[in-house]
Amino acid sequence: MNSLAPCDLTKAHNVRDGEPPEAGRRNRLASALLASVLSVGVSGVMLPLSVSDADAQGLFQRLFNPEGARLRELKAKEELERKKAIKVRVSAPRYFTYKPDRLKSVSLADLSKVNTAAVEAPATDAGTGQETVSELDSASIVLTPFDEARPALKSMSIEALPEVAEGLKAFYREHPNFVWIQDGAPTPKAMEALLALASAADFGLDSTDYQVALPDLMGLAGAERDASVMAFEMQLTSAVMTYILDAERGRVDPNRISGYHDLPRHKPDLVAAMEQIVSAANAQASIEGHQPQSAHFKALKEELAELRAQDQEEDRIVIAPGTFLKPGKTSPEMKNVVAAIEKNGSDGLKLEHAATLDAYQDGEDYTPELVALVKSFQKENGLSADGIVGKNSIRAMVGVTNEAKISKVELAMERSRWLPEELGARKVFINQPAFTATYTAPGEDPLSMRVVVGKKSNQTNFFYDTIEVVEYNPYWGVPYSIIVNEMIPKLAKDPSYLDRSGYEVTTVSGKKVSSASIDWYSVAAKKSSVNVRQYPGRSNALGEVKILFPNRHHIYMHDTPSKSLFKKDMRAFSHGCIRLHDPKAMAAAVLGKSKDYVSTRIGQGQNAQEKVGGDIPVYVSYFTAWPNMDGEIDYFADVYDRDRFLIKALEATDKARG
Repeated sequence: MNSLAPCDLTKAHNVRDGEPPEAGRRNRLASALLASVLSVGVSGVMLPLSVSDADAQGLFQRLFNPEGARLRELKAKEELERKKAIKVRVSAPRYFTYKPDRLKSVSLADLSKVNTAAVEAPATDAGTGQETVSELDSASIVLTPFDEARPALKSMSIEALPEVAEGLKAFYREHPNFVWIQDGAPTPKAMEALLALASAADFGLDSTDYQVALPDLMGLAGAERDASVMAFEMQLTSAVMTYILDAERGRVDPNRISGYHDLPRHKPDLVAAMEQIVSAANAQASIEGHQPQSAHFKALKEELAELRAQDQEEDRIVIAPGTFLKPGKTSPEMKNVVAAIEKNGSDGLKLEHAATLDAYQDGEDYTPELVALVKSFQKENGLSADGIVGKNSIRAMVGVTNEAKISKVELAMERSRWLPEELGARKVFINQPAFTATYTAPGEDPLSMRVVVGKKSNQTNFFYDTIEVVEYNPYWGVPYSIIVNEMIPKLAKDPSYLDRSGYEVTTVSGKKVSSASIDWYSVAAKKSSVNVRQYPGRSNALGEVKILFPNRHHIYMHDTPSKSLFKKDMRAFSHGCIRLHDPKAMAAAVLGKSKDYVSTRIGQGQNAQEKVGGDIPVYVSYFTAWPNMDGEIDYFADVYDRDRFLIKALEATDKARG
């Protein structure tokens, strides 16, 4: 075995350049000690080993400075934890591959048994003289037409949604009679029901989901005729129940689309609905009465009818995608911009700029006169009147195609079914694609304002709740996702970042601690928990007031110091909460107080909460087509691509129903 001679060892531990003499002596002493320790082998045999300065220094520190060694080990461990902590991320909710409600084959054999019968005369027991009904001969039973046709059910099954199959069986167990058949043929009530089902598309549904063919009874008699009429009876009831289910709750379960949807699914009472239809004077009206009856749904229905009656692409003007035109520049698209404004601008706008429009000769120069024309059009359409022709201005100029409008209206009608039938007379309605929040109450002028909603990576959820509290000079309780995704990387570089930036850190027990004292990796990995909140003040992310409707998404309405964002047309910039353009006015509205009252409470400078009286629902919704304050339907860009995902869900539903 090759080994270093003592001189080699001595050479290896000469004082290095720039090393203090004392350090050199310490290293040589540690090296010699380490060499002597490690060179002792089995039975005292010397095993010479090469020893580095680092090994020697480490051993020396462990032997003669254990506290220093322990601190270095802790520091190394903390550095490792820091690196691990900044890699942890809290994922946003995701979109799912939609799993639709599926039809199942259901046997109707258990309905074939006659479980009730009218008896003409009871039999008499010869031994006792007592009347008995323990055994009845066929002559003593009076069968209804439905009972006579029951044997056909023994081998009959239907394809139906589980809720429909359950409702159908429950209904006929309680009401063992024909609804749609009389004297062996379909009744006028059956024809009314078929008309309702055939008109399903008028309400944004797919009429092919409810198709039932009239029975062909020509030449049929006896058991064959019974089987045909019974099959029609069961199929029509199943179709009507499916229609009611779709009309009241929608064809799609929104919570299966994505984690951003949080809407309880309605549970229609199908048996009660059928009982109402049976007793109704007009079955078609009774069935269609299960569609939403709200004013907004009726406006959408009327819009759908008008759109379908129009020519699909009449005189549509196209501005090339990607066009971006600033004042003073030139573009071959200038003529299309002017043509679009001439087509879609108001009469007042065209009258105001008549001289400019008359003088224009298809030039490419974006002149001051044309800039003024564009600014007027932008202002008229609620856009930033900056004269820049970008995607939002182009969308307003060319409009939405008729086909796209029809799709948006149909999707809006589907989404309407996810909400309560009655939204409430006094309410706050937030429409994310419109970037607006509107408060309405009987006898009061509506209050509508611009809002900022979540950016695409931090989307605002679709849900509804009830407003409970207004908080003045609020704290901002930092959500866990922001702590992990945004604050911990900063804390890794500067452990005292939160202490210096106006935040309070508390343990689960409520004890205030320094941000530098927290094991943030444990927080990121959810091994421990802390609360972080920002103190009230001018720099507070929530501004001067917030309006709470406690929910598991930690979403609420609030003020913001970032006022400039409200000037933008596309306002998806928050972490998910709703920033209000005029928060004092909204707080005053829900409290039933004046705006001055709210300003006074804020001016006191103290964090305080005030309970909101009454029952005020808030709808944090998502509609790319929705009625405005005048009842006209406005159309909006699909900021989160949710239309696309809903269309996929409807397509999956169509496929599943086959």
